[in-house]
Amino acid sequence: MTTHYLEVSVRPDPETSNAQLLGMLYGRLHLALVQQKRSDIGVSFPQYSRNPRSIGNVLRLHSSESSLHSLMQDDWLKGMRDHVRMTAILPAPDDAAYCVFRRKQFKTSAERLRRRRMKRKGETSDQAAEAIPVTIERKPDLPYVHLRSHSTAQPFCLFIARGPRQEKPGQGDFNRYGLSQHATVPWF
Repeated sequence: MTTHYLEVSVRPDPETSNAQLLGMLYGRLHLALVQQKRSDIGVSFPQYSRNPRSIGNVLRLHSSESSLHSLMQDDWLKGMRDHVRMTAILPAPDDAAYCVFRRKQFKTSAERLRRRRMKRKGETSDQAAEAIPVTIERKPDLPYVHLRSHSTAQPFCLFIARGPRQEKPGQGDFNRYGLSQHATVPWF
């Protein structure tokens, strides 16, 4: 149950952009959620905006008070403490609405999809081009966090979609990024 929250804000740094700092912060949170095998911590981005497209500089963590205390006992912010400001664990406002923050993946490159199909199915370039038209490509318009894969070390963009405001909370688990298809977090 997401009854409490805490906010972690990145501080401006002359050598590192806020977007890079937020990516590093979010990457560390992801690693902590994986290591602790947690599915009870949700995230939101209070400064989330689609126009102009921005995820903002604040990461809000949602869960029960005890779960947030447990997460924070692990020193997952090690090396980042000079770059962030953190609030205390606070109860979510009683009159808050709710919303879902979910990952959204896009088929952004027909050429990449074709190469993948050729490798997996043993097709020729022409067969893959016929199966995957250029029209499949979509230009993402969602805010994102730039991360680096822990398994492959490849950089990638984690696109995040905010669902509509809801009056009642939705139940479910959160993934290791603190996102969910159904579970809501308080939105205020």
